[in-house]
Amino acid sequence: MVRTLYVGNLPWGTKPEDLTAAFSAHGEVISSRIITDRDTGRSRGFGFVEVGDADADRIIEAMNGAEFGGRTLTVNEARAREGAPQ
Repeated sequence: MVRTLYVGNLPWGTKPEDLTAAFSAHGEVISSRIITDRDTGRSRGFGFVEVGDADADRIIEAMNGAEFGGRTLTVNEARAREGAPQ
C-alpha cells in the first residue's frame, strides 16, 4: 500500500531528488515530485512524496516541522483535490 504525503514550504530550488534523499532517511520513498507553475515552470513551493504505508506515520512525525534548506517544512497526508475526478 502507498500513501501520498503533501510537503509544503519548500525552498524554490528544491528538486525531486532532494526530497527523496531527505525523506529516505526515515523510511521507504517510492517517488517524489515538485509542483511547478504551468506558465513559468518555476516551483510553486510544494510537492508530494509517495511512501510505503508502513513508514508513512513515522515519516510525517520526523519531517513535519523539520528544517530543510533554511525553511520549516509542513508535512501531512495529502487530501484529494477539490473538484478533481474521483
